[in-house]
Amino acid sequence: MNYEPDHVHLLISTTPQVCLSTMINSYKSTTSRMLRKKHSTYLAQYYWKSYFWSRSYLILSSEGTSIETIKRYIQSQKNDQQAGR
Repeated sequence: MNYEPDHVHLLISTTPQVCLSTMINSYKSTTSRMLRKKHSTYLAQYYWKSYFWSRSYLILSSEGTSIETIKRYIQSQKNDQQAGR
């Protein structure tokens, strides 16, 4: 996992039977509830709408690319953003 001010990168391994849209929706719902509960006072000044996360998401398949390459890519994202790339 790595994050930036406007999005999150996750590397997730799952079976083909998992419905990815349901998994993403569950992740967003759960983390939204947890963040709002833990940081409600702070977040109230920024999030006044009934939703926390954007409805959008991107899922990419990693077949043919090593897991280590993907991990390095995800880990480098914050560093690239901080360097202005």
